[in-house]
Amino acid sequence: MIDLKALRDDPARFKDGARKKNYDVDIDRILELDTLKRDLMTRAEALRAQQNKLAKESGPKIGQLMGKLKKAEPDERAAIEAEVESLKAAPNKLKNEIQVLNASIDDIAPELDELLMQVPLPPDPDVPVGASADDNVELKRWAPDDWDWNQSFEQNKGFAPKTHIELCKDLGLVDFPRAVKLAGARSYALTGDGMRLHQAILRYALDFMADKHGFAPMSVPVLVREEAMTGTGFFPAGREQAYHVEETTRGGGHDLYLTGTGEVGLMGLHQNEILDEDQLPLKYVTVSTCFRREAGAAGKDTAGLYRIHQFDKVEQVVICRADEQESRDWHKKMLGYVQELLQSLALPHRLLQCCTADLGVKNADMIDVECWMPGRGDTSPSLSSASSVPSEGGASSPPTSNASPTGAFGETHSASRLYDFQCRRLNMRARKGGEGAKGETTFCHSLNNTVAASPRLMIPILEMHQNPDGSVTVPEVLRGYMGGSESIG
Repeated sequence: MIDLKALRDDPARFKDGARKKNYDVDIDRILELDTLKRDLMTRAEALRAQQNKLAKESGPKIGQLMGKLKKAEPDERAAIEAEVESLKAAPNKLKNEIQVLNASIDDIAPELDELLMQVPLPPDPDVPVGASADDNVELKRWAPDDWDWNQSFEQNKGFAPKTHIELCKDLGLVDFPRAVKLAGARSYALTGDGMRLHQAILRYALDFMADKHGFAPMSVPVLVREEAMTGTGFFPAGREQAYHVEETTRGGGHDLYLTGTGEVGLMGLHQNEILDEDQLPLKYVTVSTCFRREAGAAGKDTAGLYRIHQFDKVEQVVICRADEQESRDWHKKMLGYVQELLQSLALPHRLLQCCTADLGVKNADMIDVECWMPGRGDTSPSLSSASSVPSEGGASSPPTSNASPTGAFGETHSASRLYDFQCRRLNMRARKGGEGAKGETTFCHSLNNTVAASPRLMIPILEMHQNPDGSVTVPEVLRGYMGGSESIG
């Protein structure tokens, strides 16, 4: 959620930010409702003050009048009694007026809150303006010394590459048909060395962040309440991507949602808490199963391991002080960890600056990391169905090609800088002065970045480290997690 005071002070900034992010939000209506709500609250507060004043003043006056009443002549009693009743009734009249105002405030609140939840965090000024992901800007590339970006895989390695789908089939790493039979399209079952490689990637990434970079390993729920999804900014804009468990329809206390990233659980741990600023930054890493409906992705990457409904991901989260430069510094550090990890796996990759239209509702800035995947990209029209993968309903996914694909980048990581957007929604604050201090509190800042998502990261590992004989060399840093195996196949 954005800072409402900041919106009042500079509505043009938020209108411009929404426009650059391609979000349609009625900022003027928010300001109108906010003005009306604040006016009603001011009037109600004034009446409460008047009510309290009357309550203090009327007591002694009523006491005096009751004393007079005992000594009053019959013709005076009626007037005194009427004055007493008037004094008693005045606070109740104000109370009724206050209740009417409060009811009007309550009527305004739902629409105002709903609109506020839709306002995106404005992008930072140095984020390039763009209309879609096609306008993202490449920042840098890295590749091992033996890789030439100007040559194809075949020119670099001396043989035509297989796609990860072909390698998985030939080496018995994934059983697609049985998984599709079990769970439908975009499903897979890792088998044998496929499962071992998957687990090796996750364990290496977790140890890499915990042992080398001092992140605290955490296990967090992946089935959470709606407040956690809303608080972390995945609702309302991303509601269609989440799997919904409707517990209330069968007697449960609240509905639950399967998370699409460990970020939700890590950030939700400190919801409604005041943290000690001296303990910041909090550096957390988790490995969790993630679930995404892939709504709107019909026909995109239907074969293989690239776009799937269930996967495992090592995620890093940092919660730091409310300082823009500190947030920017952490963003660079978190990207650096990922680049270091990918270099240790000898995977060519690039950093991609996301334009304003690709940031999403909650990010002030986002950098994607894309690995080179030789099996992606265009192929010749001559196709073979030998490696086609059955999908839901008995249909087959697009068959693979006999010709070598051109190769293409595929997103494997996404590093986000959110400032106080999530922490404001989660009501997560920090207080200066240490434990027990009574100083001013401020909303924290948060950042997140993928460390390794598998089995997607298996794609570049399998395709980049394949050999002419059809085997795959296991990256050296993963061998200890695979019983010392140097190759698969």
